[in-house]
Amino acid sequence: MSEITPERPAADASGRGTDPEEQERQEQEREDQLAALEAVLMVLDAPASIDELAAALEWAPVRVDELIHQLRADYDGLAPNGARTGRVRGFELRGVGGGWRIAARAEHAEAVSRLVLGGQTTRLSQAALETLAVIAYRQPVSRARIAAIRGVNAEGVVRTLQARGLVVQSGVDNETGASLFGTTPAFLERLGIDSLGELPPLSPLLPGVEHLDEIIGNE
Repeated sequence: MSEITPERPAADASGRGTDPEEQERQEQEREDQLAALEAVLMVLDAPASIDELAAALEWAPVRVDELIHQLRADYDGLAPNGARTGRVRGFELRGVGGGWRIAARAEHAEAVSRLVLGGQTTRLSQAALETLAVIAYRQPVSRARIAAIRGVNAEGVVRTLQARGLVVQSGVDNETGASLFGTTPAFLERLGIDSLGELPPLSPLLPGVEHLDEIIGNE
């Protein structure tokens, strides 16, 4: 009578056996990594790039990128194949400013604002909006240059924009020694864009500056 040889577990696409214990271990490892990535994303106050997240977690960037997209699908209530698996979360994993962060969904912004701002909306003044637009389109730019374009002193307004985290000193003019200013990643995030190259010829997201391109064109 011939000897019966026990069947081996079927091999997966990589040629490795699909041992149940190994599968369970891999699934648990993946869940642990998703939890660690989620914890890091929860404490960010600005978007972090894949490389920054990989450095913090000490993982390969390709692994972080893979898990980022799985988390994003989970929050959207989707399976990897795009099928609906559950409810959509009130927050999302948002890619903006060249990085990733967890943020409340736009459709819930009103409720979030009522809690955070106590029902009051802090808006930038017309002067601040105009100054921000000048800096966004002409950066790096000095206070004197901003004042020349707008026709008024820009000292106080620039300080306000710095305090809001929208503008930062980005250098010094080699000839005059004047401070030069540019926008921050927070500015890109507020506009929902990844780079300054995505700014339109005249941004409709900065109300009240519809004549800015004409002003700049007449310098």
